[in-house]
Amino acid sequence: MEKYLYLFLDIATLAIPLLASFYPKHSYYKNWISLFKAIVIVAVPFLIWDAFFTGLGVWGFNATYLSGVFLGNLPIEEVLFFFCIPYSSVFVYFSMEYLLKENYFKSIHRFISVTLILMGLVLLVFNYNKWYTASTFCLLVVYLVCNLILKRDLSLHYFAYSVTLVFFFIVNGVLTGSFISEPVVWYDDAQNLGVRLGTIPFEDVFYGFLLIALVIDFFNYFRNQKRLGLA
Repeated sequence: MEKYLYLFLDIATLAIPLLASFYPKHSYYKNWISLFKAIVIVAVPFLIWDAFFTGLGVWGFNATYLSGVFLGNLPIEEVLFFFCIPYSSVFVYFSMEYLLKENYFKSIHRFISVTLILMGLVLLVFNYNKWYTASTFCLLVVYLVCNLILKRDLSLHYFAYSVTLVFFFIVNGVLTGSFISEPVVWYDDAQNLGVRLGTIPFEDVFYGFLLIALVIDFFNYFRNQKRLGLA
């Protein structure tokens, strides 16, 4: 049964948010069309990025934990990851809109963005030859700079992602080898900083934020279009 471990993680990540989507006072399912559009738009370039890096050997997958179904060079479980994780993560964001009485990131979100930009630039300059590090922090810096220029409020993005990180460390921990004999997803440490948070590459935290933040942005865009009767 271990060959279904990655698939089980995808399903487990999705299960509770999917069941909670029908909460009548703040129904997530009513926004499914906007959400699915957002997920697909973001998943496509991330999957291309994923497939390219898999081909280069920046990372890869352990067949022991895979069902054996592939789309190109990506296992079906990895493809599902880019749908299940955003669905669940945006659910946290959506729930925070309803539940949050005070957003503690409101007053510091610009400081967080500037700090991340400066950190990203330093890491990019000194690690430009490492595929995973360079690509992740280059795209993160571009994203955050654009948001600063546009004066967009990312406070709820940060708050929701900080909550999501609890589950991120569990799921990504298992995927990278925590609690099991071998990792589900392996990394070539020559292409990253070689710094691990437990078993998780440091870059994964920021790669994950970029993935979820972009889905949230498109989700909000399509929701607003719907409210204005333009979609």
